[in-house]
Amino acid sequence: MKLLRKRGAGPAPCSSSAFRPLATIFLFIITSVLHSPVYAQLLMQPNISVAQARQIIDTIIAECSRPGELVTVTIAVVDRAGQPVMQVRGDTASPHNWELAYRKAYTARTFRRTSLDWRDRTAGASNLAGQRALSHVVPLGGGAPIMMGDQPLGGVGVSGAQGGQPADSACAETGIAAIANDLE
Repeated sequence: MKLLRKRGAGPAPCSSSAFRPLATIFLFIITSVLHSPVYAQLLMQPNISVAQARQIIDTIIAECSRPGELVTVTIAVVDRAGQPVMQVRGDTASPHNWELAYRKAYTARTFRRTSLDWRDRTAGASNLAGQRALSHVVPLGGGAPIMMGDQPLGGVGVSGAQGGQPADSACAETGIAAIANDLE
């Protein structure tokens, strides 16, 4: 005996429209579970502060600028993302010093090593030479990473110190030493 269904009596038990309400409920449950706090945790990462950047810059100006009233070095401090926190152009700076200071700081932060060390590691036929094609990096001395243990907090770049790239590098390290207690 065959059972007949009345018209308008609702969907047949095996039709796709019978599963739509169940699929909607199932989808709601899944998306609610996937968006729970277990899957959406905040990242808490240390970073360089404006006060620390200022302390670095003030130290470099005091220690590395030639005697006199004019500031003779250009300094950039970048954060853990390579973004500028603070930058100062020397009174006697050449037009290129601003960009070089930033790029040295960015290079040091990106590769977690001094820009001088990175320059040497990527020279000539090194298998790392292709890194030199990245934006904002520069194979020159004068950049130093700001590290807290093995975590990068930022970078410092100096351009225009008397004595060239070795002096720029020493000045960047001098600036970081000013906040050494904060990095322990």
